Amino acid sequence: MIKVAIAGFGKIGQVRAKEIAKNDYTELVAVYDINKPVELDSKVIFCETYEELLAQDVDAVFICAFNDVLANYTSDALEAGKHVFCEKPPARTTVELERVIAAEKKAGKILKYGFNHRYHYSVMEAKKIIESKEMGKLLWLRGVYGKAGSIDYHKNWRNYRHISGGGILIDQGIHMLDLMRYFSGQDFVHINSFVTTSYWDVEAEDNAFAIMQSEDKVTAMLHSSATQWKHKFLLEMCFEEGYINLDGILSGTRSYAPEKLVIGRREFEDITFAMGKPKETTTWFENDDSWKLEVDEFVDAVRNGGTIKNGTSKDAFETLQLVERIYENSGFYSDK
Repeated sequence: MIKVAIAGFGKIGQVRAKEIAKNDYTELVAVYDINKPVELDSKVIFCETYEELLAQDVDAVFICAFNDVLANYTSDALEAGKHVFCEKPPARTTVELERVIAAEKKAGKILKYGFNHRYHYSVMEAKKIIESKEMGKLLWLRGVYGKAGSIDYHKNWRNYRHISGGGILIDQGIHMLDLMRYFSGQDFVHINSFVTTSYWDVEAEDNAFAIMQSEDKVTAMLHSSATQWKHKFLLEMCFEEGYINLDGILSGTRSYAPEKLVIGRREFEDITFAMGKPKETTTWFENDDSWKLEVDEFVDAVRNGGTIKNGTSKDAFETLQLVERIYENSGFYSDK
């Protein structure tokens, strides 16, 4: 059995605990949080400090804490000889993340980051289609990831930059950027962006707009928003032979549901009378095993000395670097 500890036992920490309990090869041994959980198995040790957590007899640490401690917690755990699963974002800045990567190389332990959108069934199916080359060359991507907000949205810790590193872009938009990099296989080197606070009385951004292009002329457009007034996930990808749309994504609240994959084939007016209305196939997905599947990959790598395929430190660094470049290009934080 892999003995596991969790640092940060809020909503996500508890989600991870449930998956750890379901896995045949993991056992939750210890938990650290600033507040002792009301309901905690008596067999699980509650630690009052992170240092106390690392002193426990554990093999791996799941880090589900605030963004301002993610890099330090990850580095400290690696240096203590633990395997690490850390939630996104990997850090507030790439400078913070560089220390983590150095610790990873020195420790020789497994490090995985929780970009769980890659494990949704619609995403995995789209990836298979793209890799088959049947749709031809990718031309462009357009993604929208929007939140409804809430009556107390402005009080959320994610809107305090010294804790989070930014606003809606680093919180939610980072998932869309990760998928854009994942599907395209491109490094977006040319960036134009606008990052704004449009509505909420917060120091961080509530909207981020970016248009990016790779050296291969693949263009991607992103809108990450906390003023969508509804939960919305949409990623459109156009290829030489048609298009693939990821529309909706399953979550615990199902507020971004339904999750569907739409595939359309290019048709010109001299082929059919359906110009502008190509034949589409739509696949609906009712199950979300993304939390389970990414934990399974981490556990398998720890048990068998394997490598991480999704959520590597390289993935994390390059996606966080893209977030930073969007911020820098917009100049939003330069006067703050």
